[in-house]
Amino acid sequence: MTQEGTEELSSAQNPPAGRSTRLPRDERRRQLLQAAHDVFVANGYHGAAMDEIAETAHVSKPVLYQHFPGKRELYLALLDNHLASLTELLVSALNSTSDNKQRVHATMHAYFEFVANDDQAHRMVFESDLANDPDVSSRLEAFNAKYADAIAQVIAEDTKLSHQEATLLGRALAGMAQVSARYWLETDKNLDLEVASELIYRLAWRGISRFPSQS
Repeated sequence: MTQEGTEELSSAQNPPAGRSTRLPRDERRRQLLQAAHDVFVANGYHGAAMDEIAETAHVSKPVLYQHFPGKRELYLALLDNHLASLTELLVSALNSTSDNKQRVHATMHAYFEFVANDDQAHRMVFESDLANDPDVSSRLEAFNAKYADAIAQVIAEDTKLSHQEATLLGRALAGMAQVSARYWLETDKNLDLEVASELIYRLAWRGISRFPSQS
């Protein structure tokens, strides 16, 4: 029997009172990540403890450690999941139409929608007390680069700007989405999502549309 199977069977044979029993590995991993997410959001990275994460997941600490060797690995796995979801959402928005005006609209709306649907994930990713960790900052930079490069590619294809110029504008637009969405979140979303994302889209498009077209 594999180590993973032994771990889950042991947990099933001797479950602590009130704790869950055997689960498939992938399902157990999702359960542990959700518990870690809840604890990190509530307490911050430095205030979170593996004991509390195990308790929240209703598993023993040995089960938790067999899936994740430490708190840092848990956080990085969560960060990867959230950034992958956000990247997929934004790239899908960019690819949803060949009309660049609508692309800008869809991308800004998608960013605000992500924040609205899971503001805890956004806070954990962009407001973490682990932001200066090299592995965390490199992941955030990779996300920012991919997002900005996707926007830059659209700009370069539609204008006479060089790749370097388009990339600079891509970074600016990506930053505009992040900063404005974060401010919107801090104001408890008092402004309607559609109104907020429309304002940022109009600002972005009026700027980008002023550059000469390739056609």
